[in-house]
Amino acid sequence: MPHDHHHHHHHVDPAAGDGRLIGAIAVNLLLTVAQVAGGIVSGSLAMIADALHNFSDAISLVIAAVARRIARRPASAEMPFGYARAEVVAALVNYTTLIVIGVYLVAEAVMRFLEPEPVRGWIVVIIAGVALVVDLVTALLTWSMSKDSVNIRAAFLHNVADALGSVAVIVAGTVILLFGWTWVDPAVTLLIAGYILWMAFAEIGSVIRILMLGSPPDLAPREVIDEVLKVEGVGGLHKAHLWQIDERRAALQAHLVVDEGAWGRADTIKGAVKERMETRFGIHHVVLEMECARHACATPQEWGDG
Repeated sequence: MPHDHHHHHHHVDPAAGDGRLIGAIAVNLLLTVAQVAGGIVSGSLAMIADALHNFSDAISLVIAAVARRIARRPASAEMPFGYARAEVVAALVNYTTLIVIGVYLVAEAVMRFLEPEPVRGWIVVIIAGVALVVDLVTALLTWSMSKDSVNIRAAFLHNVADALGSVAVIVAGTVILLFGWTWVDPAVTLLIAGYILWMAFAEIGSVIRILMLGSPPDLAPREVIDEVLKVEGVGGLHKAHLWQIDERRAALQAHLVVDEGAWGRADTIKGAVKERMETRFGIHHVVLEMECARHACATPQEWGDG
């Protein structure tokens, strides 16, 4: 998701929130068991849908917690950029899981429309009420951490969707109690599934963009090059690569052409470009291959290795 340029300077205590995550995992696993049992006893597909989503919450939190620990490992010869992308991979797993669950629930709801089954409304309302409280508590536990991590944000959004799902299940159970409209149950299941799919597809793109080494969405590549060209002594920039190392760090690698007569100041020019990239765009990782204007690459392309 887009961030302002200053976001790249923001750091948090990497160990903060581990206890909250563990607590949220335990509560969600207990709730899943209660919801599955309640769904089977009451005959409510919507409650089982909510339970499946809740189980995915617990799994997503487990993945998030493991990824956070891996991400703290320092850089090494084997992993020169460190392990921060573990959190991005975890987010991809979580969103993909949500999509699979959403598709499954749509199929189940359609089958329930074709073959209606009786639903016990009271059990649905009571268990969904408990689920709503747990979902809201879990969301609160992960909310503050979600602002600084795409990984935790994925887990947090699982919980938000689940809280909304619980509200929908409560409404469904109440309607079935008052009017006996059992078709409301698969209808609510479709709503839950639709929201899950919409949320997952809306968020997964930014995660894939990082893994595909795409440029940061909050940086205009053209602006970056134009800023480099403003530095005195710079004659051009080509074979540029602008990408995200992880959610908070961007990198630039390029061939920098130094004007004729300015080669004696090449190191100063390089330093000026790096400083401008850091202060203007928050790009700390800048690798520049210097070229004299007289011996620069012939007809190079601006972006990529061509």
